Order: sequence, then C-alpha cells, then structure tokens
Amino acid sequence: MLNEYDYNLPPELIAQTPLKNRSDSKLLVMDKVTGALKEDIFKNIIDYLEADDILVLNDTKVIPARLIGEKIDTKAVIELLLLRNIQGDTWECLARPAKRLHVGTIVSFGDGLLKAEVIAKQDEGIVHVKLLYTGILMEILDKLGTMPLPPYIHETLKDGSRYQTVYAKNIGSAAAPTAGLHFTPELLKAIQEKGITLVYVTLHVGLGTFRPVEVEDITKHHMHSEYYVMSKEAADTLNNAKGKIYAVGTTSTRVLETVRHKYDKFMPCSGETDIFIYPGFEFKAIDGLITNFHLPKSTLLMLVSALSTKENILNAYDYAIKHNFRFFSFGDAMFIK
Repeated sequence: MLNEYDYNLPPELIAQTPLKNRSDSKLLVMDKVTGALKEDIFKNIIDYLEADDILVLNDTKVIPARLIGEKIDTKAVIELLLLRNIQGDTWECLARPAKRLHVGTIVSFGDGLLKAEVIAKQDEGIVHVKLLYTGILMEILDKLGTMPLPPYIHETLKDGSRYQTVYAKNIGSAAAPTAGLHFTPELLKAIQEKGITLVYVTLHVGLGTFRPVEVEDITKHHMHSEYYVMSKEAADTLNNAKGKIYAVGTTSTRVLETVRHKYDKFMPCSGETDIFIYPGFEFKAIDGLITNFHLPKSTLLMLVSALSTKENILNAYDYAIKHNFRFFSFGDAMFIK
C-alpha cells in the first residue's frame, strides 16, 4: 500500500544546489541482504567495486525543456514541459494550466520565435503539440528554454551543466538521471584503470520516472512509457560479464531489466518501456545499484525497496536523515550491493 512508502523528511535536507565538487557527496553503502550500513564519500565508490565488474550508466542529455509563453489569442501565461518527442516536430508535453488549452490553441514563446499548436489533449495535464519554428529546434530551446529542475528545488541553478552528467550525450530527457551527477571524468578514469568496464545505455527520462503515485494500491499505478536504447556493444559486453553488473541510477536499471525480461538476455534494441519495479519483482539483470535518496511514496523508492526490502531501505533513510545526508536530485548517494 502507498502509505507504507512514506517517511518524514525535514525540508532543510532537500539539497537546493549541487556541491562544488561532484564526487564529494556522502555515500551510504548498504548490504541489500542484511541491511548493514556504512558511511563514506562518493569518490571512494571505487573501493566497493572489483576488477571485471560493470557499471551501467544512462547517457541521456537533458534538454532545456521548460518553456514559458502565452496564448496568442488571450495572452494567458502557459508553461510547457517538453516530455517526449513523438515524431518529427510533434511532442508530448506537460502543460500548466492545461485547462486553458484546447485543440487548435497556439502558444507563442519568445515573441513567436517558437510556437506550439495543441493537436491533442489527454489526462493528467498532458497535451500533444506541433512545434512551429524556423531553424534548428535545439538552438531555439537553448535560447528560450530553461533546465526543468524539480519543483522542490527553489534556488536558481547558475550553471546548467551541473544538471547534466559529465557523460551526457544523447539529447532527449526532461530530467537528469541524478545518480550519475556524482561522477567526475577523473573518477570514471580511475574506475576504468581498476579494470571495471563502463557500459552506456540511454533512457530519456520523462513522466514515467517522476510522476507521483496517487493510488493507494500501488499495483494499480500506471507508468508512462519512456524511450530507451541498448546498443550491440552494450549488449555484448553485458552478456559476457565476468563480474557483477551495477546500474548507475534507476533509469539504467529500468533499461537493463526491461531488456532481460523481454529477451531473457541482453539484446541490441530500442523502444518504449513502462516497466514498474516494486517489491516482489524478480531482478534478472543487476546485482546492485548506485542511486540517490528518493521522494516519499515515489516509484523510485519502490524500486530500491524491491532490490532489498522496504524495511532495509526505510531504515537506511532514517539513518541518512539522522546523519544529515542531503536528499533528492542534488543530494547524496546510496550504493545498494
């Protein structure tokens, strides 16, 4: 039941800004079987990895997906969050206030530099729009859009690159895969020099990852689909793994488990996944997970509970709160192994 995944978090522990140095975050290492805890610094993650292990990272890149514009007829202010490119210039968006939008409504951004025509309305504030512009869309978004920081972050992000991983490559996310924010190029190099292989997959983070659960019976929760890619190189490396496979983040986990559950091995593939991982789920792909501390009642908290137990996870969160760990997107990290 939903309330079983609730906990009380002092607001001052919600990280509002990233640390100066990415890898200086705290790290809470948890044995997924016993629940035993050890506190460390993230840069020491290498000490918990062995030669021949594989780290799987999500190389998606966040786009400046939040746009503030106005309806061309009434001048009412409208906010659009670009969630997913459906095809061509057609996008799935989260709109606020969605009730002001109807099929045929046109919203203008940047004095008409970009326009969005509503072509379909769905539930939960979702609209499909056709973007109208001249030139290169990503260049226009760089001018008009802002980084889609979560609503619990109230401070302005001065350096937009801090909401990207250092290995971000494939453009398309509406949110960062935040577990990867702790890695620096130097740390990744040291990890490889120890004989640990880095594998990259892509999942463009959208509504499926950050939409809250609103039904008491969590098995009734509907996960929105997100686009993923696994290359042949990634699949081959994972199929030939000699050590353990550790996912960096819940998004990498969802790609790996989607592919293994679909094909019973790793395969080069792409598509949409709406996989929902909660206690009782049988993991076939990963041995452990590097992740951040997640919101109460969230699908992400349910995912990490499935890898261990709900009791172990909530005990770890209680420890983190008592020891002033920083929570959520710019917060500290856990390694569940």
